[in-house]
Amino acid sequence: MKILMIGDVYGEPGRAALAKLLPKLRDQHRADFTVVNVENAAGGFGVTQPIAESILDLGVDVMTTGNHVWDKKETASYIVKENRLLRPANYPEGTPGAGWITVKAGPHRVTVINLMGRVFMHPIDCPFRKVEAMLEATGGETPIRLVDFHCEATSESVAMGWWLDGKVSAVVGTHRHVQTADERILPGGTAYITDLGMTGPTDGVIGVDREQILNRFLYQMPIRFETAKGPAKLHGVVITVDPETGRASAIERLSIAA
Repeated sequence: MKILMIGDVYGEPGRAALAKLLPKLRDQHRADFTVVNVENAAGGFGVTQPIAESILDLGVDVMTTGNHVWDKKETASYIVKENRLLRPANYPEGTPGAGWITVKAGPHRVTVINLMGRVFMHPIDCPFRKVEAMLEATGGETPIRLVDFHCEATSESVAMGWWLDGKVSAVVGTHRHVQTADERILPGGTAYITDLGMTGPTDGVIGVDREQILNRFLYQMPIRFETAKGPAKLHGVVITVDPETGRASAIERLSIAA
């Protein structure tokens, strides 16, 4: 089974790159399932219902998010209606939406879990304990389980990879918008990468207009960030998984100019 996992779609350039490249990637890799992180899809800050629906129309199976999930007011009501749009599962009980979903993929079923780190992030519930409880609760549904771990510290990402090795098919990181080169299959059969990277403009600073960011660093004055213009790239991975055991046998980085 081939699974595509695509990193943070940033603004209009990221959406355009996804729309242009994803159909080709699905054909090229004969992808059976696609997960895309959309928390920056609306100008870098959250996602709207029309944008989410346009991404689903590309054949995306599940959309994940992170700390920007609530940036658009409408998301709190939309996420309750659209269960293919996830928010981090370790938000407190009572938060709108769901942090995981199991979806049919041909003859198989795939569980996608969205988590968020706590180091330099919001002080939400422990992602390690939360995912442990979720895996116990959903253990009989399918052996194919994918985790998007949205966090700042690379150490927290690596720790989650080891925590879940042999328990899930893949642990991929998002949020930092810079693709890491540490993709590997861990000893227990879990595909791992610290960060998928960003699907968006390449000539800014992690998606934002570079002049604005330079001024912010130089003068420390507050400013409203705007999406960078210019060329864009899609970043992510394609993972090969045995659907019977859930073990991954290969993970390949994707870095493709739009």
